[in-house]
Amino acid sequence: MSGEPIIRALNLRKEYSSGSGKVLAVDSVSFELHANESLAIVGESGSGKTTVAKMLVGLESLSGGSLDVLGASRTHLPRTAAQRRRWASQVQYVFQDPYSSLNGRSRIGAIISTSIALHATDKPDAATLRSRAMALLDSVGLPERFFDSFPHQMSGGQRQRVAIARALAANPLVLVLDEAVAALDVSIQAQILNLLNDIRAEREISYIFITHDLAVVRQVAERTLVMENGRIVDQGDTDTLLDTPSHPYTRALRAAVPGPGWRPRRRDDLALAK
Repeated sequence: MSGEPIIRALNLRKEYSSGSGKVLAVDSVSFELHANESLAIVGESGSGKTTVAKMLVGLESLSGGSLDVLGASRTHLPRTAAQRRRWASQVQYVFQDPYSSLNGRSRIGAIISTSIALHATDKPDAATLRSRAMALLDSVGLPERFFDSFPHQMSGGQRQRVAIARALAANPLVLVLDEAVAALDVSIQAQILNLLNDIRAEREISYIFITHDLAVVRQVAERTLVMENGRIVDQGDTDTLLDTPSHPYTRALRAAVPGPGWRPRRRDDLALAK
């Protein structure tokens, strides 16, 4: 793609200490993300994809390699509050679980307004903060009545919309979406994926979409990386990779996606079939 990438990761490496020595979670992972691009990172639990996501936003340190955002190094964790704020204004994180990622003691309007105030370049008064928060909620499909609601009064899909609005309050260049639809019902997943596509079209924002589910990748990402045991084992244009997977691991993930006519089978059904 033309132009300088927003994110450039080169040979990312992450090791953890354990009682038996070192555990290598991420090994020699390299990729780029460009403006208004959506990149999926796919793999099963333990593949290292979430560790990569957390390194991007400074929730995990690097054991090796280099990471740049807009040409500025993120190889080392931020040392000051101002640096952490600057990082957050560029790259925001949306967590998997909408039930635990929001402060249950705060009203929705306060959650959004606090994020707006933290990242605002001006000093908005209370009325301006409320107006901007209302506009953000509207942009994620939540009407005004939710402004004074608490998270426990909302469904999982509604809470995830709040989490997305809170991330957008920073006006970031990149959203890192870590299994952002995995905890939701299939019908709600579709709504959130459509919302993400609408937001991207309106804001020209870039996504890194972390998922174990190849069924949702085609809807949100032009390029896909496949990770296994901490390494990238396959990558390419999403449609090509899904239609004609070449790596055995990619083929296995693709085969696990339910096709037309699939229905779940109960254990007693399986026992009778034997």
